[in-house]
Amino acid sequence: MEKPVRIKTISELHQIMGLPKPHHPLIELIDLSKQKKDTGIFAVLFDLYVITLKRGCDKLIYGQQQYDFDEGVMAFLSPGQILRGESDNIPENIEGWMLFIHPDFLWNTSLSKKIKQYDFFAYTTNEALFLSDKEETIINGIVENIKNEYQTNIDQFSQDIIISHVETLLNYSERFYQRQFITRKKTNHQILDRLEVLLSDYFNSDDLVSKGLPTVQYISDNLNVSPTYLRSLLKTLTGLNTQQHIHEKLIEKAKEKLSTTDLTISEIAYELGFEHIQSFSKLFKEKTSQSPLEFRASFNK
Repeated sequence: MEKPVRIKTISELHQIMGLPKPHHPLIELIDLSKQKKDTGIFAVLFDLYVITLKRGCDKLIYGQQQYDFDEGVMAFLSPGQILRGESDNIPENIEGWMLFIHPDFLWNTSLSKKIKQYDFFAYTTNEALFLSDKEETIINGIVENIKNEYQTNIDQFSQDIIISHVETLLNYSERFYQRQFITRKKTNHQILDRLEVLLSDYFNSDDLVSKGLPTVQYISDNLNVSPTYLRSLLKTLTGLNTQQHIHEKLIEKAKEKLSTTDLTISEIAYELGFEHIQSFSKLFKEKTSQSPLEFRASFNK
């Protein structure tokens, strides 16, 4: 696989894209429809935050996933992520923009730490954000404000104003992702159904004894979604994150064994993948407000 080209600065971005000197050294908005198409680049590693909205036949690969951008969608990359294309050219019919922000631009601002709280920077390409026409108009309006500010009004207020616009852009993106979790019910509920089957099969197998509790990464890999996206989806639809779902299934299985078998607490803990009975008892009490022995006693009254 071709080694990615690393882009560390906005100036390097301009050089590679064949653009004139940037208006601002730490932030740039590029109109994809106006760029040269023969970049000669197949893969790029950005040391920048990248927010993009694209329309057109542009297949991109992130990690092991491929996504076809025939429709208008947004995607988000944080520094250190690699973006790969199917070829080294930009498709002729592509439309949209890419907003590049150097981490130094955020330094000592309210967004420097908060930006890490936006989970979608850790989503994969196939978990992109689909926008309605109304939502796309809102997003494009915010991005146009950012462009106008850094191109025409660089003064002592510019950074604060641009940061405010970027934060507004991210907040709207967060809102639209929450909407997407709800409106794409069929796909999302299929993930919930598959999660239930996956956990049930795991807890009914010998894997608990040999491997212990399933990890969040194991669950995500088997559902073919990123851990961060799965957590966001589950929190929106169920109020529980992935780890909490694992614990819910564990407690359900523990209650079954406590109420229908004569196994000791130690034996049940072992069968549920715990090396130490104390860890099992502590988790059980946290989730049920009863110790395993108290639950068994109350059930057998």
